[in-house]
Amino acid sequence: MNEVFMFLVILIPVLGGILIPFIPFKKRNHMLIYTELVVIINTFLVWMLLFNRPENGFTLMKITGDLTIRFKLDGLGSVFAGLISSLWPLATLYAFEYMKHENHEKIFFLFYTVTYGVTLGISLSSNLITMYFFYELLTLVTVPLVIHTLTREAVLAARKYLYYSLGGAAFAFISVIFMIVYGSGEGFVLGGTLDPSKVGDQGNILLLIYVFAFFGFGVKAALCPFNSWLPQAGVAPTPVTALLHAVAVVKSGAFAIMRLTYYCFGTEFLKGTWAQNVVMLAAMITIVYGCSMAVKERHLKRRLAYSTISNLSYILFGVTIMTPLGLVGALSHMIFHGVMKICSFFCAGAVIYKTGKNYVYELEGLGKKMPKVFGIFTISALALMGVPGLCGFISKYNLAAAARESGNVIAYFGIGALLISALLTATYMFSIIIRAFFPVADFDYGKIKDAKDPNWLMLLPLCLFVIAMFYFGLNSGQLVDLFISIATGNF
Repeated sequence: MNEVFMFLVILIPVLGGILIPFIPFKKRNHMLIYTELVVIINTFLVWMLLFNRPENGFTLMKITGDLTIRFKLDGLGSVFAGLISSLWPLATLYAFEYMKHENHEKIFFLFYTVTYGVTLGISLSSNLITMYFFYELLTLVTVPLVIHTLTREAVLAARKYLYYSLGGAAFAFISVIFMIVYGSGEGFVLGGTLDPSKVGDQGNILLLIYVFAFFGFGVKAALCPFNSWLPQAGVAPTPVTALLHAVAVVKSGAFAIMRLTYYCFGTEFLKGTWAQNVVMLAAMITIVYGCSMAVKERHLKRRLAYSTISNLSYILFGVTIMTPLGLVGALSHMIFHGVMKICSFFCAGAVIYKTGKNYVYELEGLGKKMPKVFGIFTISALALMGVPGLCGFISKYNLAAAARESGNVIAYFGIGALLISALLTATYMFSIIIRAFFPVADFDYGKIKDAKDPNWLMLLPLCLFVIAMFYFGLNSGQLVDLFISIATGNF
C-alpha cells in the first residue's frame, strides 16, 4: 500500500490544484482553506512515507522495453521530498496574504499547488527517464507563475526562462539516451549504473556527455553561464520567486545533478578525470560570480537572486568533489540554504508588499517601522554568511571539510571561493540591514509613516524559519548523520 502512496502524493496536489478554478467558492477564504488543506494533507502523507519508507518501487506505466515511469523513495529522494513538503505549506500560507490584491488568484493557486506535486515527482523518481519527464513538466507548470502579472517584464522573463530551461533539458536528454545504451537498465543506484562491458573504449565520449548533461541540468541550478534567467524571473510575485530560488526549480536542478553524478555515471568513473575538473571549476566560478554581482545589484529581489546563484553552486561544488563527504556537504547546503533563502525572500516580499519599495536605496529607516521583518532578515543574513550557531555554518563547514579531505588541488581553491563568498555575502546583506536600521542623520521618517510589519500570515512562516535556522545550527548532528548514511549507501 505504501508503494501506491508514492503516486498519490504526486496526484493529490496536481488534481487538487486543477480543481481550484472549477469549484464555485462563495468566499475567498473558502478557496484559501481548501488550498491549504490540500497542501497540508499531502505533506502529512509525504511524512508518513518518509517514516514508513516502502522497500519496493511502484511502476505507473511501461513505455517500451526497459523504459518505465517508476517511483521509488530512496535516501536521496527522502531528503528532497522532506524539504519540499516542509516548506510548501508555509509558502502557501504566506501567499494567501501576498496575493490578496493580485488578479487571477485561482489560476495562480492552481499552478502553485500543481507545482508541489510535480516537484515531488522529481524527488520520487526511480530512474532517469521518470525524473526527466517531471523535470520537463516542472518547466511547463512554473512558466505561468513567472508570467502571472502579464506585464511586459513578466512576459520577457517567462520567455527567457522557458528558452533556457528547454535548451538545458535538450542537453540533459543526451545523457538519458546514453544511459539507456551504456547503462545496466536498472533504476538509480548509488555508485552509478554504467555497465563496464558496454563502455569499452567510449570513456571519453561518456565523459563529454556527462559534462553536457551537467550544464544542461545546471541551467535550472543557475550555473554560469546559463544563469541570467534567474534574476530576471524576480518580476514574478514573491511567493513564486521564493519557491523558484529556494525549493522547486533551482533545487530540482541541483538534485538532478546529484542523481546524474552519484547514481547514474558514478564517481568511480568520473573522479580524477578532466570532466570532474571542468564541472568543479564551473561551480567555483559561479560561486564567486554570483556574490560579486549581488554586491553591485541595487534591486532587492535581484540581489537575492544573485545570492541564490552563488549559493546553489555551493551545492554543485560539493557534488563535484565526488566523495561521500562531498555529497554530505551538498545535501547539508541544499536543506539549509532552502530555509535561509526562502526566509530572506519572504522578508523582501513583506517589505515590497507593505511599502512598494523594490530597491536597496529605498530601505532607509524601515528597520524602525518594520522591526520584526528586518530583525528576521538580519538573522537570515548571518546564517547565509555562515556565522556559528546558525545552520549556514554547518553546511559551509561540511563543504570545506570535504574539499580538504578530498586531496584534490582544485578543491582546495574551492575553499578559497567559499571564503570570498562569505566576505561578499556580508557586504551585500549588511548594506541592506545598515540602511534599514541606521539611516542618514537627517532622514525624514514621515516618508515611511505608513510602513509596518505584516500580519501573522506572513510573520508565522518567517518565525518558523528562524527557529529552524537556530535549531539546525545548534542540533544538526542527527541530520548530518542521516546524510552520511545516505552518502555511504546505508540508508
